[in-house]
Amino acid sequence: MKTFTMKLSKIKIRQSVLLLAGTFLLSGATLHSKNKFDKNAPVFTQFVYQGEDPIYQNNPLQPNEFYTPILQGCYPDPSITRKGGDFYLVNSSFAMFPGVPIFHSKDLVNWKQIGHVLDRKSQLKVENCGISAGIYAPAIEYNPYNDTFYMITTQISGGIGNMVVKTKDPLKGWSDPFKLKFDGIDPSLFFDDNGKAYVVHNDAPAKGKELYNGHRVIKIWDYDIETDQVIAETDRVIVDGGVDINKKPIWIEAPHMYKKNGLYYLMCAEGGTGDWHSEVIFVADNPKGPFKPAPSNPILTQRHFSKDRANKIDWAGHADLVEGPDGKYYGVFLGIRPNEKNMVNSGRETFILPVDWSGEFPVFENGLVPLECKLKMPVDVENKTGKEGFFPNGNFRFEEDFTSFGLDFRWIGVRGPREDFISIAKKGGLKIAPFSTQIKEVKPTSTLFYRQQHSHFTANTTLKFKPRNEAELAGFTCYQSEHFNYVFGITKKDKDYFLLLAKTERGKTTVVAKTKITPDTPISLKMEGKGNEYRFYYSVNGGEFDNLGGTVSGDILSTNVAGGFTGSLIGLYATAGNDIRID
Repeated sequence: MKTFTMKLSKIKIRQSVLLLAGTFLLSGATLHSKNKFDKNAPVFTQFVYQGEDPIYQNNPLQPNEFYTPILQGCYPDPSITRKGGDFYLVNSSFAMFPGVPIFHSKDLVNWKQIGHVLDRKSQLKVENCGISAGIYAPAIEYNPYNDTFYMITTQISGGIGNMVVKTKDPLKGWSDPFKLKFDGIDPSLFFDDNGKAYVVHNDAPAKGKELYNGHRVIKIWDYDIETDQVIAETDRVIVDGGVDINKKPIWIEAPHMYKKNGLYYLMCAEGGTGDWHSEVIFVADNPKGPFKPAPSNPILTQRHFSKDRANKIDWAGHADLVEGPDGKYYGVFLGIRPNEKNMVNSGRETFILPVDWSGEFPVFENGLVPLECKLKMPVDVENKTGKEGFFPNGNFRFEEDFTSFGLDFRWIGVRGPREDFISIAKKGGLKIAPFSTQIKEVKPTSTLFYRQQHSHFTANTTLKFKPRNEAELAGFTCYQSEHFNYVFGITKKDKDYFLLLAKTERGKTTVVAKTKITPDTPISLKMEGKGNEYRFYYSVNGGEFDNLGGTVSGDILSTNVAGGFTGSLIGLYATAGNDIRID
């Protein structure tokens, strides 16, 4: 798992609480009911997010269609498994807390988030890592021989490395981690039909045998399900370099193993997670090889098409396969939808395609032509996305009034639990207890985040806050990382109160614009993204919205400029350690 500009050698230096109460399911974390925080803490009384992407406006769904990506916004590195008629999907989460969002479906079209795999501090040690460290490439697998689900991943933080957690029921939480004794990244488990278990993963070549930059190998180990540990000295390299090492393939990674018709298939990403990304497949008679590549690799890629094609979907790869309820195979994979400036602000998203496995090797249907935003519905499936608790697609609206004690699973913290700084105010609204940290620090911050899920969008909130000094600030943030972000918030200088817009680029902060305000009544804040153009607005006393700072560039919120693996996050932010100074 890497950006197309980041060398893998540099990587190493880097609840789910479903409360069953009668017939009620809380959709996420439980907020504190007692008003235990500072009376002066900022209160956010609403949040409304609206997607307005032209591609959905111009391509409305017909009754027999659904949209892909199935998970819009920063939901990368999907992995999928099945138990009977139940499908479960997980994604990378990096330094987000809780970690590893998990989704459930019966039909591969309609998905509900049922929580997070890693929802406790004992599982997730990300408090001191950069936004793009933390949890990489989780792989979920169900083992029918002990009726147990496993999630294996690499945690690039807290001294953990490769780890596995498990559960009998994904609705009831997961174990603490079992730390695994091998290096490398992107592990996944394979349970053979004879009861044996294996781990496959990406690793560096043996010392002194690296032939070129990006040369990697895929290894396999025997895995002991009794001790939840690889068995020492059973490791073997089963792929060296990639499909054809003579062509110097780069970044072979994200392996998954399958068995079909008595043969073992190894599917991997190749080419890096940028514009040369692809998915390739190998076959063997034995799980330890020798593996030979399919003659028609890659089986999925977007790298050969015009860079300026309309409605571009790109960077396709990092895939996983599952047999669907109709007996047909499907593949989930990551991709991106860049804006008109080719900037990647919404991050890597989860797409799905049917897979033709009628021959010896699987091939993603229409995965070798320019991808489209719509797919045909599987037979006898009804599109319920955005209804009955199912995850929405297309140009959807998300609203939160913060009047109940259940918080939607889409809300996340960074480096620490949301519950450490949020509560419900006595008269309603979300109260945020400001930490002394601010968002440029590699520490937990008091910020409640929602993923940017569209290129064109608006987000609104109403804030009641009267800072006591210049160290206090609250408002909106557009956050790509600790080094690249916008802050749109209320603070104080001397006896005056100000609303400011500040830009942080490569860690350096400048005030774009400011205006004096009187924060005796709530103020409405709005941000608007139209491709690469972002605008920030405010309204006092229910009046018209006024723009502050004109139009600013969204490029600092893109992977292209900021690097890393995440998409842009929209945050409700408060700090008692504000370092943005007004001249």
